[in-house]
Amino acid sequence: MMQAKTVFMFSGQGSQYYQMGKQLFDADTVFRSWMTRLDDLACKIAGRRIIDTVYSAPKSATFDDVAYTHPAIFMVGYALAQCLIARGILPDLTLGSSLGSFAAAAVAGYIDAEDALGAVLEQAASFDTSCERGGMIAIVADPSLYEEDFLKRHSALAGINFSTHFAVSAAHADLDTIEAVLRQRGITFQRLAVRYAFHSERIDLAEEQFSWSMKSIPLAKGTLPLVCCARGAVLGQVTEDYFWQVVRQPIRFREAIASLEAQGTHRYIDVGPSGTLATFVKYALSDQSASSTHATLTPYGQDLNNLARLAGDAHPRKMEQHG
Repeated sequence: MMQAKTVFMFSGQGSQYYQMGKQLFDADTVFRSWMTRLDDLACKIAGRRIIDTVYSAPKSATFDDVAYTHPAIFMVGYALAQCLIARGILPDLTLGSSLGSFAAAAVAGYIDAEDALGAVLEQAASFDTSCERGGMIAIVADPSLYEEDFLKRHSALAGINFSTHFAVSAAHADLDTIEAVLRQRGITFQRLAVRYAFHSERIDLAEEQFSWSMKSIPLAKGTLPLVCCARGAVLGQVTEDYFWQVVRQPIRFREAIASLEAQGTHRYIDVGPSGTLATFVKYALSDQSASSTHATLTPYGQDLNNLARLAGDAHPRKMEQHG
């Protein structure tokens, strides 16, 4: 029987919250070192401290300022990946969902981590400069619901995560209307902590500014396969427009996991802030799958225990340098 391949999964906007990764920041030298290093770079590029903001408010406060959430999500994901690697938990593939594609590509060697953070900051600036406010709603229902008029007329299909979970993006003025219908029909939903309608035409005005900035950033062949949720497939290289397409095109997470499952058994490790992708995988897997799912960081205060459990389960492999 072949050993399960390890997939590091990086989530995007909507998975962030104040205090994310605080246990590791306080207790783990590798995590703290990378967070600090990237924070220094963010300050040099954009003139603001990200760490101070992330750890300045309670978890319950809304954290949706893209100037801070964009780099914070990247920093936490990349630092956590390095923390896992230092413990001998090495990825065979990386998977990026939306903004998480930056950290996934950096860990897999397609882009330098410092360049990736610079691109993340530039993308955030392009949204703030060019786009009108909008939002996203996660809906617990069959994605076929999107074909109904109240959704299709007022929103864009932003992604399908598994058979009973999808997300839509909409103008700010339409969010309450959509939620009113969902509430009336007894359909579970959650408005995500985002200020823009990602994965829709409502962010198109930011493309030119961001794409221009990417022309100066070198891309490499990479050392690991990269699972792209914008295509629902495994890639061996990335092109110049990759980092725009992953936030513009719908998230095809369900298809991406199906593509991996067709290739064999995997160990899916969520390297994002909230453990959301681990939950998505759990519901996306068939009952016959031998694959496993693992959350690391969550809002529930078990970060150190989750990390210790993962390290105890790690399969010994020769240490390599990634990212």
